[in-house]
Amino acid sequence: MSELTELRDLDWYGDELGAASYSGVTFSNVDLSETITRSATFESCTFHNCRFNSSTHVASAFIACDFRRCSFFDAMFDGCKLNGSVFAECTLRPIAVRGGQWRGVTLRGANLSRLDLADLDLREADLSMADLTGTSLRGAKLGGVTLRDAVLADADLRGATLDGVDLSSARLKDTRLDLAGAVLLAELHGAVVDTA
Repeated sequence: MSELTELRDLDWYGDELGAASYSGVTFSNVDLSETITRSATFESCTFHNCRFNSSTHVASAFIACDFRRCSFFDAMFDGCKLNGSVFAECTLRPIAVRGGQWRGVTLRGANLSRLDLADLDLREADLSMADLTGTSLRGAKLGGVTLRDAVLADADLRGATLDGVDLSSARLKDTRLDLAGAVLLAELHGAVVDTA
């Protein structure tokens, strides 16, 4: 575990960070473009004005981290855990996400349009005001997610778990739902669904 408290103005472009481990470290203006992590751990770290462009993260964890004005253009998260992390004023598209846990993440107002977030665990995440136009959330775990004023036009929610989700607070247009999702939406709008 690193005992550093701050890393500033570093060029880690293309570095293989492997299973690096950091806790409580502030990263400022660090270029992490094309870096690779495998089973790395970043816990309660702060990333300000950092570049993760074209980086690859496999089975790595970013737990309760704070990302501010960071760029993730073309980054890959494969089986990663980002529980409790906060993203503000970040570039998050295009990114590739393959499974993993993003429970309790804050992505308020983020542009997540046309991303493939299928099968991702996003339970308790805050997606308020996020743009999810054309985004695939197929099979995602969305229990307890906040979608207030989120745009879900052309989004795919088929197979997603929607326990405790208020779809009526989101902006829906041509949103794809399976039967369970359609029933939930109908009930939120006051309908009594009789499947008998």
